[in-house]
Amino acid sequence: MKPSPPARNETRTGLLCSFVAYSVWGLFPLYWPLLEPSGAVEILAHRMVWSFAVVALALAVTRRWGWIRPLLREPKRLGMVALGALFISLNWGVYIWGVNSGHVVETSMGYFINPLAIIAFGVLVLRERLRVLQWTAVGIGVLAVVVMAVAYGKPPWLALALAASFSTYSLVKKKVGLGGLESLAAEAAVQFLPALGFLLFLGARGESTFVSAGAGHALLLAATGLLSTVPLLCFGVAAVRLPLSVLGMLQYLAPVFQFALGLTVFHEPMPAERWAGFVLVWLALALLTWDALRTARISRTELRAARAKAAEQERADMPDTTGDVATLNPDVTIAPGTPEATAQGR
Repeated sequence: MKPSPPARNETRTGLLCSFVAYSVWGLFPLYWPLLEPSGAVEILAHRMVWSFAVVALALAVTRRWGWIRPLLREPKRLGMVALGALFISLNWGVYIWGVNSGHVVETSMGYFINPLAIIAFGVLVLRERLRVLQWTAVGIGVLAVVVMAVAYGKPPWLALALAASFSTYSLVKKKVGLGGLESLAAEAAVQFLPALGFLLFLGARGESTFVSAGAGHALLLAATGLLSTVPLLCFGVAAVRLPLSVLGMLQYLAPVFQFALGLTVFHEPMPAERWAGFVLVWLALALLTWDALRTARISRTELRAARAKAAEQERADMPDTTGDVATLNPDVTIAPGTPEATAQGR
């Protein structure tokens, strides 16, 4: 059965929004160097302040304020929101520093291994049980880190920090249980005051590039808020229109773009040992993706079988009303081939 036009339009919208989201995230390495001479911490602070402004505007337009009071009455959830804001801030800061210090390829490695790190967190923290292929993928991912650590004489700390911070953020976000825009707004509200205080401190010391580097530079810094929130909102639109299996495959667009930029635009070195590490990670992700698709296909087959069995059981349990009618009124007969009943006189 072909999907209806509205369903096809929904899928098309989801694919477009997901492509926009992952493309913007993947092309970020082209943007951060434009913000020099700003340092990584100043860029991060501006990203927080302007993200809050954009999110507040989005809430005002959509009039979605009802979640704020219930959240304020739950100190535990507020603490989880603050913890999530802390970890996403660490992730943003490490990523900006990594790109502007010439480690674009290694930042892409961090986002490649992120799905493996999330699985590891699920096992260690949530006590989830893994399938054989998932264990195999995690093992290959660990081997990739070991290979790169031996080759470079140290672990790939930047990639590990990115994967660990975002995985922890994902875990905390799951515990908070807020919607996409609401969660983003709550985290931005936590980030806003410390970030604004830091920017005011820089301005008081005469070290703020927002004022000293010209109007164009100031606009680029302000645009970080838009570039941070738009892909997240697009991802929220895509998440409700696409199957998780499709989103899971599309998520690799961002690190693929970052990896390609590191090689072709920033001309970072790729010795054989680094290639070996990346090939191992890609092998692990291929196993993980294949396992996810296979599991989803089996689940769909089992669901269709269960629905068919339930429908068959329902038909079997339906009473035979024809016999009941004949028993109640033996003088009524049903003429073959006609939908109407005719009374027969004795």
